[in-house]
Amino acid sequence: MLDPIVNFVTKIFHWIGRGIGLVIGAILWPFMWLGRWYTQRGWTLKAIVGLIVVGIIGFYGYFFYVTQFWNGFDPDYPDRVPAGTVTPPQAANVLAGDPISPQPGGGQPAAPDTTGGGTAVQSCKPSEIAAVSAYLVDFNVNQNAWISSMLASKLGFFGMPWRNTPFFDNKAAFQLGINQVLRRTTTELVDTLGRTRGTSRIDQNLQDARTALAWDETAWYIGLRGPTRPTPSVYREAIRKLNAFNDSLEKCQATFDARADNLLLFLDRIAGDMGSTTDILRGQIDSSDAGWFDPRADDRFWFAYGQLYAYHGILEAARSDFSAIIRERNLTALWDIMHTQMRDSLNMQPWIISNGNESSFIFPSHLATMGFNLLRARSQIVEIRAVLDR
Repeated sequence: MLDPIVNFVTKIFHWIGRGIGLVIGAILWPFMWLGRWYTQRGWTLKAIVGLIVVGIIGFYGYFFYVTQFWNGFDPDYPDRVPAGTVTPPQAANVLAGDPISPQPGGGQPAAPDTTGGGTAVQSCKPSEIAAVSAYLVDFNVNQNAWISSMLASKLGFFGMPWRNTPFFDNKAAFQLGINQVLRRTTTELVDTLGRTRGTSRIDQNLQDARTALAWDETAWYIGLRGPTRPTPSVYREAIRKLNAFNDSLEKCQATFDARADNLLLFLDRIAGDMGSTTDILRGQIDSSDAGWFDPRADDRFWFAYGQLYAYHGILEAARSDFSAIIRERNLTALWDIMHTQMRDSLNMQPWIISNGNESSFIFPSHLATMGFNLLRARSQIVEIRAVLDR
């Protein structure tokens, strides 16, 4: 009685095997044809073709390396980013841009006397927000290769954009998520934080940094309009300009308007940015439930992860820059909770991103989990904003 069932199952597996064999054969056929063609050529042509093949292998081998190895990745990086060269203990409760008071006993933490008149040069507290921003740009383009403007990235997978495949796009999406935060942050530095009540002159270093980070993320040496500057070289200018702003701020020659309403506005912008990303995640969840076979799920996830990674550092920097306000408004406990939640969210680092149905037993929904993490951080930001608005 079981023979018909066994035969039926055997036939199914037989046809499945034949189907897989046909697919593999179709994939390997061009390579086998090229192999036969290559063996029939002369030594000169073989050498030329061999060099081309070796060049292609090296070209994509390097691309594979830079997309798979993430140098300097550390969710605890905010603890390692100093804002300036002078960071005495008493600066902990000073607003960014304000003068640093003398140390107990009459000593000055400021730079040594260079005037010849016996008076110590005044020193102001540099901005951690600017310092963390410069560090994140350095992380993207110096510690790592900027993936989106690489020629191999632009060529795609046989002409198909890498973002439409499951391969080699995770790091690029992560970098773009960080860059989105940096563009938002430099805009706020130019428009509100780096000038007095929005009526004073715009700081040129901050303006130049914002302009640099607004450069096309995919620019290579040659574009549609001819020769151009590649994205990494332009972004490196932003590092220099952000550091130059902090140098001027430390010498009390620049402005950082660390007021409660500016902090409130900055948090509003961050909350809106996170809300927009959660909507992108929701859209991908609604458009597909293919589980591990959704080729767009990984770049959506890692873009959101990069955003969370960057805002984790920017918000810790804001704690330092607005330290006196946070202490006066009794926001320390709320800020600690937000910091802990964001840091815990960064522990989520799955090898394969799944976009399964949210009620699925087999396929998890990593996008839903990331969306929850972003909304949880956003709710803490909204709560801090509400306290500031009282």
